[in-house]
Amino acid sequence: MYYPEWLPELFSVDPWREKTYEELYSLFEKDFKGSQPKFEDKVIWFFPDMEDGKERIFWHLTSREDKETGQRLPDLRRCERLPWVRPILDHPEKSEVLVWDHREGDGDVKTYFWVENFNFVVILKKYPDGNRRLITSFWLEYDNTKKKLRKKFESRISHEN
Repeated sequence: MYYPEWLPELFSVDPWREKTYEELYSLFEKDFKGSQPKFEDKVIWFFPDMEDGKERIFWHLTSREDKETGQRLPDLRRCERLPWVRPILDHPEKSEVLVWDHREGDGDVKTYFWVENFNFVVILKKYPDGNRRLITSFWLEYDNTKKKLRKKFESRISHEN
């Protein structure tokens, strides 16, 4: 598959190794702790809360919750695409990235960075002062998820691409 030059290669998770999470965490540290991404001249931040020795946001970027047990399990598609999160945030102007704000049902405004052709989205929470917090990113596995995201794009409140 063709990827734009600004989008790094997928991280290899096959086979899953004992050190895979440590390697992913090193990448996370480089991309989000070594320097912080910005959007609209404001730093994108995340809560420093820790879980199992790593920031909770790291687990949101690399795992998903099992609905039956409540336990977070590795999500191979999220893990593979962890190297994409920072470049997507750094390149919102690229034609492959749709960026918009959407007011959610609870009144919160979220900023979406959707690389539609590659079924991947990064989501930030927007605060009234314009600051944004990294919430999650994930690969869009199901058509209904893509349809929901398309509806959010169609009812966007800003950042028309």
